[in-house]
Amino acid sequence: MIAGLYAGLAALFLIFLSWRVIGLRRSRKVSVGHQGDADLERAMRVQSNFVEYAPLALLLLYLVEAGGAPAWATHALGAGFMASRFVHFVGFRSAEAPGIWRMFGMLGTFVLLAVLAVVAIAQALQPMLS
Repeated sequence: MIAGLYAGLAALFLIFLSWRVIGLRRSRKVSVGHQGDADLERAMRVQSNFVEYAPLALLLLYLVEAGGAPAWATHALGAGFMASRFVHFVGFRSAEAPGIWRMFGMLGTFVLLAVLAVVAIAQALQPMLS
């Protein structure tokens, strides 16, 4: 199952993002919230942003794969999503956020979600239209 590969990679990336937040919390002695620390706030937002988009993208990827999408297309969509989230992370690390990399990461995420959504809808409607 191809979607499982990308779900696993997403889980590992979330652990990485979470570990960054934990490290900043420990070094800055901040238990709750960000208490005005800009670095911690950015780390928290990039982690939260990933959590906001990954579940739906991975669910759609699974549905598209189960609906019969070719392996190459499923890999392209999964890899594209992970690459977009990594580019977003790189861009969000900058104090100048929103930077160009952050915007490219979000644009890639939106495009991939839209493609996944359209394919999933088309696959769901196909039996009704046949």
